[in-house]
Amino acid sequence: MRRLLPIAIAFLLSASIPLAAQSSILARPPLRRVVTPDNSAPAGYTPIRLKVAYGFRQIREEGRGQTVAVVDAFDDPSAEADLAVFSSQFSLPPCTTSNGCFKLIYAAGAQPPPDASGWSDEIAIDTQWAHAIAPGANIMLVEAASNSFGDLFAAVDVAVRNGASVVSMSWGGTETVAEALWDSHFQASGVTFVASSGDLGHGPQYPAASPYVVAVGGTTLKLNTDAGWMSEVAWRSSGGGSSAFELEPPYQAAVQKSGYRGIPDVAYDADPQTGIPAYSSHVCSFSCYTGWQQWGGTSIGAPQWAALFAIANSERVALGKSTLTQPQTLLYPEAEANYHDIVSGMNGSCRFECRAAPGYDFVTGVGSPKADLLLPKLFAAP
Repeated sequence: MRRLLPIAIAFLLSASIPLAAQSSILARPPLRRVVTPDNSAPAGYTPIRLKVAYGFRQIREEGRGQTVAVVDAFDDPSAEADLAVFSSQFSLPPCTTSNGCFKLIYAAGAQPPPDASGWSDEIAIDTQWAHAIAPGANIMLVEAASNSFGDLFAAVDVAVRNGASVVSMSWGGTETVAEALWDSHFQASGVTFVASSGDLGHGPQYPAASPYVVAVGGTTLKLNTDAGWMSEVAWRSSGGGSSAFELEPPYQAAVQKSGYRGIPDVAYDADPQTGIPAYSSHVCSFSCYTGWQQWGGTSIGAPQWAALFAIANSERVALGKSTLTQPQTLLYPEAEANYHDIVSGMNGSCRFECRAAPGYDFVTGVGSPKADLLLPKLFAAP
């Protein structure tokens, strides 16, 4: 009964619930920080190490001609300057307003949103790591007026209208009976939407629960001495499970039988102990950190998967094809060959949905990318 009733109620109340619910639900970035003794230098896995580990080094395409939109809440006035510090540190090409690579848009109009508070670190991670994995792509930072679902969805729409081919959403909030009515924000032709699955362990969050979004779960990644992939297990705080409201999409029919949308689709390193560096100089009113910090959380996987899709789109356009629409429909066939299958680890105490296992699971999806194998499949898809 719990699963059957809400779907009918959503349609009956569609005229009155959605706008109020969008305004009342607040999203948070699934982000974890490692306390380090020195924030004057980067710590954690560098871009080159993750590119080697996940197979990006064998791919020549870098996302040229594509735009990755990073949608976050509030304002970080230091985002472009901090991206310049990060790019210089890791020998990445400059990404600035003047060279056309970086663009900042206030979703609500000409005036910037309020102070970024705890979101400035998320903005730094999203912009810097999308650029790290797809250094040829343009980065569009779209700042929502607040962290309410309504304002964030409006920012997603702004990103699409301004030409993004991939939209990265490193945030999420509580599932609600009205969410199926919001899925239209993620159904733009030629645009891929990517969202973090959360960092509170077992349990779904939205918009990762939308069947029109690529949901990214988390792992603990271990590298060998030459930065190659050594092992990977489910991160204990990775969000995941089956949606309470969204029905099982056809593309998951062969891998799970819950009858409801399984979350996540894919995975990426998320453990803060095996995390990544990001740089921020913005001094906010509360809950933000300056200098070099080491970060984890499924937040770090969303912009990097978004970059992967930008790389795929760039080559597809060069081949005379369209940019990807809902590539999650392409992610499941031959999954074992194109991914590191995560077969161990847990994100809770439940018996089935909380355990990583061979094939698809509700903690790490089909696994983390072998980009050198997965990207050619995306290039070749119709």
